[in-house]
Amino acid sequence: MPTGGCQCGAIRYEMGTALLHHALCHCVDCRRSAGAPFVAWAMLPTGEVKLISGEPKVHASSEHGRRHFCGECGTGLFYVNEAMLPGLIDVQSATLDHPDDVPAPSAHIQVAERIGWAKNLHELPEFERYPPMDD
Repeated sequence: MPTGGCQCGAIRYEMGTALLHHALCHCVDCRRSAGAPFVAWAMLPTGEVKLISGEPKVHASSEHGRRHFCGECGTGLFYVNEAMLPGLIDVQSATLDHPDDVPAPSAHIQVAERIGWAKNLHELPEFERYPPMDD
């Protein structure tokens, strides 16, 4: 079973393999909670995620949305919305110990709220570590 956790190690979890989908979410709520242009979410039935250690704090980020995060380091971990997605949980797949152990995301979602410059990120130059510094 894939395992993961927060940055400081206070919260550890294991995730089953009954992955329903894996998507990159561009909604404002996700962007603001993560401080990132999008968030990768792996969705499973709620019973497929088990806490190994620690207890996440929960923030009501919308009327029905609940974001679970580490109260020590702030790492976002899970999202549930029982009104819209009953019995399901989203796991921030970047918090997995080995994110490549789950299939790659298969969709971009909530693109109506995507940051304009995020649409063509795949066109940017790539560097193994840092770009060379101009003198």
